[in-house]
Amino acid sequence: MQKKESFLVNRLKSIGYAFKGALYLIKTEASIKIQVCITLMVTIAGFFFNISATEWALQCFAIALVMATEGVNTAIEAVADFIHPEHHQKIGIIKDVAAGAVFIAAFFATIIGGIIYLPKIL
Repeated sequence: MQKKESFLVNRLKSIGYAFKGALYLIKTEASIKIQVCITLMVTIAGFFFNISATEWALQCFAIALVMATEGVNTAIEAVADFIHPEHHQKIGIIKDVAAGAVFIAAFFATIIGGIIYLPKIL
């Protein structure tokens, strides 16, 4: 009989798998690469403009929301392509809706960025 791994070992393995997935996403997805560049720019801007703790929290939340949504979108697209590799109208709708979720997250992240930075720039 195989010994069952401890809760802690299982959690550490899960974190490892999640980190591996995040690295894969960053290495393979052009949109995430762009989002990482934007993240670096707004982080530098945050230090330059000395934004408040609340503004940092909102900025970090917006960044995380966009990147997480992009990750889910990528996973949905991969599953859809695996299930139905050739073009299919219903699969197209599923992929469009997933991309739409990323658009919504990015749109509101842009609004949050505008609320934080426009008064400081102007």
